[in-house]
Amino acid sequence: MEKILFTWSGGKDSALALFEMQKSRQYEIVTLLTTVTTDYDRISMHGVRNILLEQQVESLGFHLEKIQISKDASNEEYEAKISDTLKLYREKGVCAVAFGDIFLEDLRKYREGQLTKIGLNGLFPLWKRDTEDLALKFIELGFKAVISCVDSEFLDKSFAGRVFDKQFLSELPNNVDPCGENGEFHSFVFDGPIFQKKILYEEGDIVLRNKRFYYCDLIPAHQG
Repeated sequence: MEKILFTWSGGKDSALALFEMQKSRQYEIVTLLTTVTTDYDRISMHGVRNILLEQQVESLGFHLEKIQISKDASNEEYEAKISDTLKLYREKGVCAVAFGDIFLEDLRKYREGQLTKIGLNGLFPLWKRDTEDLALKFIELGFKAVISCVDSEFLDKSFAGRVFDKQFLSELPNNVDPCGENGEFHSFVFDGPIFQKKILYEEGDIVLRNKRFYYCDLIPAHQG
């Protein structure tokens, strides 16, 4: 079985891609790899607290490898830290890295270019699948996710903190991808068929950052 790393954002596309990888039984997933912004102690871009990430990965039953970057990290800093980590795992026999990307060609080429320098392959289990079908499959499989961040250029503040369900999908404007593949929104998955237990959270404040992104602060709730 090939040893691989899985890039884990904590969101729904990651969860569905991981589900597909596990279902295939072709790979040994050595660790989940997540980029965390050190200054905020949160998942980069998604804005989810580190403690919720750790609860999530524990429930999934995997080891977690964090890439720590600063809030103003340059591309060079990010690439250097990723590269150093991937090289360590390549020496341990890892041959590929899996991503939850769906259709952004430039992003895939960028990822594959970076991996080629290190001698690793890229895996994209959701690639070119219809995003509306994927969104519905995610819901129908029993996954549960909450919207942790929205881009105000696409969605208003009211979408932050909502559960990702069929009602949510029905209210999305026509210019917003059902999976948020263009960065329109990000999510946090708190339950589903690959989880050993549900991640409990409470909704905190919704704040605007960089005059553009609304983040809903998700607060860990008591795990009773």
